[in-house]
Amino acid sequence: MKPHLTRTGAVLLCLALLGGCASLRNVTSDVSSFGEWPAERKAGSYAFERLPSQAARAAESDALEAAAQPALAKAGFTPAAAGAAPDVLVQLGARSQRSDYGAWNDPLWWRGGFGYWRYGPWMSPRWGLSARNEFSRYDREVAVLLRDRVSGKPLFESRAVNEGNVEGANAATLGAMFEAALMDFPRLGINPRRVTVMPAP
Repeated sequence: MKPHLTRTGAVLLCLALLGGCASLRNVTSDVSSFGEWPAERKAGSYAFERLPSQAARAAESDALEAAAQPALAKAGFTPAAAGAAPDVLVQLGARSQRSDYGAWNDPLWWRGGFGYWRYGPWMSPRWGLSARNEFSRYDREVAVLLRDRVSGKPLFESRAVNEGNVEGANAATLGAMFEAALMDFPRLGINPRRVTVMPAP
């Protein structure tokens, strides 16, 4: 094999690997949004509003609000100046739940003894023993509620749901989910719809 061809192949392989790594960082969420945001109304200024339970966990609320701020900025919102009344009040929510399941929970998978052994689309009679492995999945959800400060009327609500095998919900993942939730603001799309966002580094 010629040396320059080997180098070319190596470069292409590296690019393919880099592309694969980049795609692994994407965060895909199912987004649902609701509301009656006035067509003529601009995004305007905002301030966060915390529920009593959120106020009691100030550090967690600070982190959640920090994760949502870039998404609000992309949607056209600006933080209200100190001492100034905001146009809208923003309430945030987030949850992360772990669920464990076995690889053989699917009834199409044979659990041992004589029966049909399944591998992909092919099935054949087979004798053998099955090994059970447990896997963990993490369900995550973020919610954004925008209310008019003067009237208190809810104007826009959006939720983004994501699942994967990576534990917890770090700041980058939460930020990407908030961005997905506000991606179409103030328009309402098909509920739910799939939105993919590249997290900030």
